[in-house]
Amino acid sequence: MKIVHLTTVHSPDDTRIFHKECRSLADAGHQVTLVAPAKVDAHKDGVHIAAIPVVGGRRARLTKTLWSAYRRAVQARSDVYHFHDPELIPVGLALELVHRKPVVYDVHEDLPRDIYTKDYIPVPLRWSIARVTACVEWLGGRVFSGISAATTTIAQRFPAAKTIVLQNFPRVEELANTGNRPYAQRDPVIAYMGGIARIRGVQEMVDAMERLGADRPVRLEMAGAFQPPALEAEMKARPGWANVQHLGWLDRGGIAGLLGRARLGMVTLHPMTTYLDAQPVKLYEYMAAALPVVASDFPRWRRIVGDEGCGLLVDPLNPCAIAEAVGWLLDNPGEAEEMGCRGRQAVLSRYNWEVEERKLLGLYERLRLEG
Repeated sequence: MKIVHLTTVHSPDDTRIFHKECRSLADAGHQVTLVAPAKVDAHKDGVHIAAIPVVGGRRARLTKTLWSAYRRAVQARSDVYHFHDPELIPVGLALELVHRKPVVYDVHEDLPRDIYTKDYIPVPLRWSIARVTACVEWLGGRVFSGISAATTTIAQRFPAAKTIVLQNFPRVEELANTGNRPYAQRDPVIAYMGGIARIRGVQEMVDAMERLGADRPVRLEMAGAFQPPALEAEMKARPGWANVQHLGWLDRGGIAGLLGRARLGMVTLHPMTTYLDAQPVKLYEYMAAALPVVASDFPRWRRIVGDEGCGLLVDPLNPCAIAEAVGWLLDNPGEAEEMGCRGRQAVLSRYNWEVEERKLLGLYERLRLEG
């Protein structure tokens, strides 16, 4: 089939969209185009990248970029359309109702809950916006031909007959060669990757580095962008920043390099409602790279980290507890390496993209037969 994926928010190199979904569909023999913000059209790993303008600011993105995405989608004359951002719901409705094409809505986050964490939305307006968002998604769920939900909690908000749970598990082969340097010989490097935000625990991680740095040489290497950008200056003013290195955005090769030199991975998200049921891809990528993890002590994560014995769970709001857990893993490299091995084995057997890929291909087979 001819398949078009659309995003106005994510990069053409996005892990879930490009490296997992688009590549899997192309490998299965489909003709895949990804409409995404980029400077020029390109062709990579069997996927055609159709560039739309890269703009700054939400207003321009919700007008100029949205229209460009719709126009390129229509021009492609695809058999199936698959979009990844809530702001593209009007485009998806037009493609499904006006152009009579099957459309898949890929729901990455629990948006009605996430509204309450958005700093740029005034607090008095959040409840109303969350309710309107939930209604719009409810309508989309009844109109769209398929729903791809990132977690079981998200999937519960959509019709079961047309919804699959497509979890953000890693590609096993992608992180297979990160352990070339023996674990015991690695420097005391701690890895963090992803969005760098207050509710994702950046302040507590930096403060934990202050406590750890007083006793041993240690370095927290952070890959990702600050959200908002002004937060970076605030974190750099904290004493613990002396033991932090901000790497900025890394491609997949850079991520593999970071995980290959680290001794452990951090994922200490705050106990926000939207995170309690989340399954952050960084957690599984640390495990795939055979790194022990220091993770927030959430009930869902206890069933992963705790039951698999692949790391330590902490109160994410307590820098002392974070520092204590990291220090124990650094001081006990034998036990830490065993934890990492157990995590990788869990990924190989259960938490891998190869398992999820079959669900994605099954969804498209259903759409093909229905068409």
